[in-house]
This record gives sequence, structure tokens and C-alpha cells, in this order.
Amino acid sequence: MQISAPKYNFLIFVSMLAAFVSISLIGQNIMVYGQGSTELPRVNDTNLQIQEYSSGFKFPTGMNFLGPDDILVIEKNTGKVKEIKNGTVVGTVLDVNVANVSERGLLGIAVASEPKYVFLFYTETENADGGNVLGNRLYRYEYDDGKLVNPKLLLDLPTIPGPSHNGGVLKIGPDNKSVYLVIGNLNYVQNLTFITKAQNNKDGPPPDGRGGVLRVTFDGGVVEDKGLLGDEDPLNKYYAYGIRNSFGIGFDAVTGNLWETENGRSTDDEINLVLPGFNSGWREVIGFSNETDEFNEENLETFGGKGTYRDPEFIWRDTIAPTSVLFIDTDNLGSKYKDNLFVGSVKNGTIFNFPLDETRTHLVLTGPLADKTADHNQETGSVTFGRNFGIITDLQIGPDGNLYVLSNYKHDGTVFKISAKNG
Repeated sequence: MQISAPKYNFLIFVSMLAAFVSISLIGQNIMVYGQGSTELPRVNDTNLQIQEYSSGFKFPTGMNFLGPDDILVIEKNTGKVKEIKNGTVVGTVLDVNVANVSERGLLGIAVASEPKYVFLFYTETENADGGNVLGNRLYRYEYDDGKLVNPKLLLDLPTIPGPSHNGGVLKIGPDNKSVYLVIGNLNYVQNLTFITKAQNNKDGPPPDGRGGVLRVTFDGGVVEDKGLLGDEDPLNKYYAYGIRNSFGIGFDAVTGNLWETENGRSTDDEINLVLPGFNSGWREVIGFSNETDEFNEENLETFGGKGTYRDPEFIWRDTIAPTSVLFIDTDNLGSKYKDNLFVGSVKNGTIFNFPLDETRTHLVLTGPLADKTADHNQETGSVTFGRNFGIITDLQIGPDGNLYVLSNYKHDGTVFKISAKNG
């Protein structure tokens, strides 16, 4: 399948993040999109339909379901958490002060069902949006009658040099007792002062919370009271490290394994299987290690043999800026999608669909993708589920078993609902 020329690319993604601050509100009406347009959102499966479920958000970066037809949506630059019921925005449940330059802002949300906790990750500022930066912080809130209350600070992480590579996506762990956060190296300019051991600088400063997947209990403690890579704080909160920047993590409901998307510099965007102690390799390597002449595994930090490097399961040569990671744990959209890995992206607003093999540790890739590489985007037709959704920032399966897509579509934050036509 030929994919249309990119409307956005990763090199301008950072500047676009800051630009979506004056989006006007539009109506909440439901509309169904056809299959034939090259500009409207579309899916390749003619048995599915796309609806505009809700819209009018100012650069939304994440969403989570509180219950059936009840969604919380976060806005990057305003610091607002808005609640949607039956497709209509019913109010703002929280408004926090956030930095909004580049990739700073309100970046992550996760909802625990029992107890009803809402976790938020944001670049907090003093007194007002855009004010003095206080930190990249993970908070736990309680949802009470249309408001988020009783904030508890769980993690207080670095922000400098910034302002990019903040990551920020949150997920509730398979144990329903822990929350996972992916955070980038906070160091787009590659200031040597901030390249820590967690970025495979063996002679660098100790890990300070950047460049990895962190996990904590719902109270902010160390999971199972023991760190995977060491006992020092915050190393004891690292689940994985060596991550340059990421906009997506997600758990496979079948195995409990964590998967992650990672953004390369201008090529080699990745999909990774993130096992406990995973080392993604940055800044020694991005992409496949055997394709880097300078790569020497001895240069990788292992934290006394507790960390393990693993090559990506898939890479794109042409950057597509992968974002959200989602496993389809339902057959509502069709049995062929059940337990598949879905990945959202910035470029062309594309949703990718990857089946997994029997071990569920590798993707099923055939034809030109059998080498785990999309040498150019024209090779990805076999794994393309849909496109033209704008800048996709989140994918979620609702309690109704349908797929919800959060995106910045034509300069308007929109939630799309994808469902079976006969559903």
C-alpha cells in the first residue's frame, strides 16, 4: 500500500507541540467518516467505521477511562484534565500549573480501578502556566464527584537541561499495585554533564531518574521493596534504562510483558520488548547494534550484570515518530486483531497493527519487513491499520471493546471511536 506524503515529520514535532495553544472549540456532534477519502481518517478494514466521539481539546496528550462512556483527557499546554461523558465535555476536573515549552507540559495519565486513583505526570511550575519550573513530577489523585483531590507527590524528577525528551506516558502495572512512567533523557542538546550511567555513560554521574522506565507503588515506594538494578534511590525505581525518548509504553495482557516505542534522532525509530532490567542502548546505539561499526557491548552499563541490552523488535528507517502502544485484548473489532500490538504515530497519523508470534516476544513480520526493518514507509502497507488521524497521542480500548484514538486532527484535539459496523 502506498502511504501518502508526510504532513508532519519528527524534526518539526517539537515546535508543533508548543503551537497548539489556541485551538477553538467545535461542536460535539457525532459524524461517521467514509472509507474513500485520502484526507479524512480511514481504516483499511471495510467492516469497521470511524466516528468523531468528542472534540475541542487543546493539544491533548493522553486519556483514560473512568468507566463506560466516561473519559478523562489531559491537555499538554493548559494543564487541564477534562471529563467526557457520552461524548460531551462535562467539566474540568483539575487545572494544574505547567510549563509548556517544547515537550514540557501535562504529559501522562493513568487510572487505577481499585482504589480509584488517577495518576498524572507533568512539568510543574510555580503560580501559573509557563512560570518558574519546579520539576517533572508524578502525582496521585483521588477522583471525587467530578474533581481530582488529595494530591500526593510520588516522584520529583529532573527537568534540565530540557526542554525536550520528557516522555511522560504512564501505565498501571499488571499487578494493579504499581504505576510505570517512561521518561526521556531530558537532554536533546547532549550536554555531557547530564549523561548519566542510565544512558550508558559508565564514567558518568549516577542515575537521577532520567532516561528510562521507572516504576513505583501507588504510594511512591519501591516495588516489592527491592530495586531491579540496585538499592540506591532512584536507581531502585528503574525498570529499564538507556532510553533516548519515548511517547509510548503498554502491557501485553497475555504475558504481562511491557513494550515501548522509542524515537531516533532522524532515523531508526524503534519498537522494543522491555523485559525487567532492559537496556535500550542509548547513547551507545540506536537501531540494531550489528549495524553500528562503533558499537561495543563492553561500553554498555550493566549495573553489575543486572541490566541486559536487547536489540529492537522493529525499526523504521524513515522517522514516523511512533507514539502510543496498545494491545487489543478484545475481539470486538474482529478476531484477527485480538492480542495484536497497535502503535500510533505522528507521520501521516498512522495506526500500525502487529501480530505477535507464539512466544509473544517477537512480531510476525513477512515480505519486505521480514528483516524487522521498514527501509522506507512504502513497505509498511501490510502492518498499516489506518491513517490520516493527525498527530496521534493515545490509543485506548474502551469498556465497550471499541478502539478510541486521541489525536490533534486538523489543529483540533479529537477523540475518534473505531467500531464494527454491525456492532
